[in-house]
Amino acid sequence: MPSLQSLKNRIKSIKSTQKITKAMKVVSTSKLKKAREKSEAAVHYADKMQNLLIAASALIGDEFEETSLLKNNSEEKVQLMIVVTADRGLCGAFNISIIKTVRKAIDNLVAQGKSIKIICIGKKGYELLKKNYGKYIIAHKDGIGSKGVKYSEACDIAERALSLIHDNQVDSCHIYYNKFKSVIAQVPTQQQLIPLLKEELKEKEEMIINEFEFEPDKEKILLDLLPKNLKVQIYKALLESFAGEHASRMTAMDNATRNSGEMIKKLQLVYNRTRQAYITKELIEIISGAEAI
Repeated sequence: MPSLQSLKNRIKSIKSTQKITKAMKVVSTSKLKKAREKSEAAVHYADKMQNLLIAASALIGDEFEETSLLKNNSEEKVQLMIVVTADRGLCGAFNISIIKTVRKAIDNLVAQGKSIKIICIGKKGYELLKKNYGKYIIAHKDGIGSKGVKYSEACDIAERALSLIHDNQVDSCHIYYNKFKSVIAQVPTQQQLIPLLKEELKEKEEMIINEFEFEPDKEKILLDLLPKNLKVQIYKALLESFAGEHASRMTAMDNATRNSGEMIKKLQLVYNRTRQAYITKELIEIISGAEAI
């Protein structure tokens, strides 16, 4: 039977933990609201820009494929993977779910004899990948989103990817991140950034072919917008991941708070029973001593 003091200490410890998890839930709830507003606006803008590029590419045709951001390399020997995770834990399966997707993709690419370069965004992703896939990691950045996700941070990542593309060090670029679906659901997502997907062009060509008018001409607009689109798509992924992180942490901390409350109730019940047993034992000893006298 545990002592009363040890039970008191456990209850006190769990109550302290409950206060922390409750505070973390409140903070994440506050940050989630702002993150969702930015994420929704960015998704709408990124989709419109993608449609514009699809329309311009469809109208220009295959003769403009000399740009490395549009050219579809059938061999695709080297793939750049941008992996977006959180800097901190305590957010459920948020980090593990996207890392599982990345590990599966890496294993498939290696099995096909392709080379990989990885840029890790977020401390947790780097820590989870460096042991088995450290030789593929060429850069990692953390601290992004500590004061809110900034467009300049997405631009820095995009510039690194563009330099690799222009130097012919990689043939394609994909980004892996948790797409915000709802407060309780984030979807591990892979998005091809470079080159622009031909399948996507064919599916949307008829729908948007007459949606835009181009001035001064489509070629100049396309050359200007392709690098900007890369930055916008990365910015969108960072915002969605940031919103998903806080949603996941809010849910995890809510569950932890409720679980700690249940543990306190159970321990309080054990404490009361133990205390009653000690009192009964002492009464029996007193009564036995009195009868002996």
